[in-house]
Amino acid sequence: RMVAAVLAGLSLLSLLTCGYLAWGSRRGAAGDAPGNPLGEDPAAGAPRSQPHIIFILADDQGFRDVGYHGSEIRTPTLDKLAAEGVKLENYYVQPMCTPSRSQLITGKYQIHTGLQHSIIRPTQPNCLPLDNVTLPQKLKEVGYSTHMVGKWHLGFYRRECMPTQRGFDSFFGSLLGSGDYYTHFKCDSPGICGYDLYENDNAAWDHDNGIYSTQMYTQKVQQILASHNPRKPIFLYIAYQAVHSPLQAPGRYFEHYRSINNINRRRYAAMLACLDEAINNVTLALRKYGYYENSIIIYSSDNGGQPMAGGSNWPLRGSKGTYWEGGIRAVGFVHSPLLKNKGSVCKELVHITDWFPTLITLAEGQIDEDIQLDGYDVWETISEGRRSPRVDILHNIDPIYTKAKNGSWAAGYGIWNTAIQSAIRVNHWKLLTGNPGYSDWVPPQAFSNAGANRWHNERVSWSAGKTVWLFNITADPYERVDLSARHPDVVKQLLRRLSQFNKTAVPVRYPPKDPRSNPKLNGGVWGPWFKEDEKKKKSDKSKGANSKKKSKSKKKAS
Repeated sequence: RMVAAVLAGLSLLSLLTCGYLAWGSRRGAAGDAPGNPLGEDPAAGAPRSQPHIIFILADDQGFRDVGYHGSEIRTPTLDKLAAEGVKLENYYVQPMCTPSRSQLITGKYQIHTGLQHSIIRPTQPNCLPLDNVTLPQKLKEVGYSTHMVGKWHLGFYRRECMPTQRGFDSFFGSLLGSGDYYTHFKCDSPGICGYDLYENDNAAWDHDNGIYSTQMYTQKVQQILASHNPRKPIFLYIAYQAVHSPLQAPGRYFEHYRSINNINRRRYAAMLACLDEAINNVTLALRKYGYYENSIIIYSSDNGGQPMAGGSNWPLRGSKGTYWEGGIRAVGFVHSPLLKNKGSVCKELVHITDWFPTLITLAEGQIDEDIQLDGYDVWETISEGRRSPRVDILHNIDPIYTKAKNGSWAAGYGIWNTAIQSAIRVNHWKLLTGNPGYSDWVPPQAFSNAGANRWHNERVSWSAGKTVWLFNITADPYERVDLSARHPDVVKQLLRRLSQFNKTAVPVRYPPKDPRSNPKLNGGVWGPWFKEDEKKKKSDKSKGANSKKKSKSKKKAS
């Protein structure tokens, strides 16, 4: 009886100390976790070393579009998680979907995977090169269960390109870059339309109940957490579709934003409110099922916001798809009980490629010597406030992007052709060449009137022929003062660094579209269309035809 009483006392103490804290009373369609009034931790007392890793990637969230950056859009969950974790305030991603996702999953710059240009289009026979080892593959080597929910956008023309072939035990989500949030249909061009919701390697018709994707993905995450043993490490990659266009959201999320006149901004706000609630419910599920105390939650946007689609990067310059700060500087934070400096701000340089080595090291994995990574292990930088091992970032070199008309080798001091679109950061300095993209600042007032209105933008005009810009980003994060004429020596140094990086670049992979990709030829579904057997048959036929020709020519010769 005495032993039983002691055990009962310990059990009560465990409940009091390990029970989850209330994360607000908001519960709803964004994937509610069933209630757990006792806050029980199913894994309490279990031996733990390898942390559970939950990586949440938002889509097209603008730098300003989070409460703690001054947004009018309410994001109480993100604000709370960030405030209790470490805010990354010198954190960079790539300006578009595919590039950021490829660098996250490989730890390599685009120039080292061949994905330097644009994104992977639905009709292109292209995907993340198969010779690249991925983050989930490395985590599986050390015992992790790996699951992906959400948007893939790293190519699917061959079955070998699918998420389940690239290291994930399970996949539930979309293969393309965008699509309808309810029907999950996507048209790439007139007449080229198809269904895009998958479970593992097959179309998920049975799981499609017309549920808004943010809510549907959250429910799937809850199911995965409920069925997995929290004593075993899990890697959960949640790549939400929100807040990418098309701008759609359930009606009740518009409640607080009816005063926003700009319809795109209002819809965007509702989408972000739904996303914030979904992340609240993911956090509740982590606590309920016993993962939270040994978890690392990483939150990141994949690129800057698109003002014409409701996003705001103010006070940064530029937007999604550009190499100005508004396209590449992202909302990001880490939340974890394992952090040493909780409630802090990290202003050290961090890039999306850094997650690959950082997470593998935390998982007690090994990074092969022959894998030439561009990322760094930045856990001590984030957790303990130490200096970042990173001193530079190659934002990109795109040799096939539209060349700047007035760019030349002469403008690049004979070191670099400034017609080429490129951008690099070294310590405090940032250099851009070629055509960096849409470069206006879009203040909050731009969203005050209905419809897209560029008259509220701070329009930029500079002397004709300019193809080089230099900024001290630490002193001038908004890129207001171009210093290229004042510091030609710094320009030359950065151009040399660009040239050095370019020598290590692999050829660009950007093939023309393949008519066999049409979903009409694949049961109305976007999916793998390239079959290795067909290629072998064709090559065998051609070999046979060639051998016949050779035998005929031999007969003629004889």
